[in-house]
Amino acid sequence: MIRRAALLALALTALIGCASTPRADYVQRVELLALLQTLNAELLSHDSATATLERWCAEHRLAQPALIVARRVREADKPLPAELRTRLAAAPDEPIAYRHVQLACGERVLSDADNWYLPDRLTPDMNRELERTDTPFGKVVKALGFQRRTFAAQLLWSPLPPQWEMGDLAATTQALHPPAFVLRHEAVLYTDARGPFSVVVENYTDALFDFGRWSKPR
Repeated sequence: MIRRAALLALALTALIGCASTPRADYVQRVELLALLQTLNAELLSHDSATATLERWCAEHRLAQPALIVARRVREADKPLPAELRTRLAAAPDEPIAYRHVQLACGERVLSDADNWYLPDRLTPDMNRELERTDTPFGKVVKALGFQRRTFAAQLLWSPLPPQWEMGDLAATTQALHPPAFVLRHEAVLYTDARGPFSVVVENYTDALFDFGRWSKPR
């Protein structure tokens, strides 16, 4: 309730401050910003990105049924950056597995994610399922009762230009429609018993807003 009230206050402030901007265009920009920030808040406040995306997909009727599927992108392993290895607290000789997946709901790809994890900190059954299936990582390791710590969250796009509150937006030429990627999160998954066991870099796509007035031509 507090989050929604804050977003509404943001929208009202924006509308009052920029009355000279054509109303239809500006209202849509504020609405898109509110949607983007709502999505960001939902992801930050829940441990499972997969479950959050499924709820979003269902609420906005992006697909029927609203089921998230991990589409594996099978390619050469991507080396784990040193800074992320430190966050995993991985020993120098500890094996690290890599998974590149696109999380899709129906035909829409909602997230493109790099996932490095420590197989020795998972169960044999979990490792087999991760190796042999396209089941989303969060569903495979759900039994661990993991928690998620997001250490970086970056808006890759905003419908309002920088310092929009300082001037007249009537002449803005910034595109209203989102680019391919709108949001990036970097997070560590951990349990109290096993410590950190996975680090993810997730890029969220514009398909998350492919509904209502923002639907793409098909």
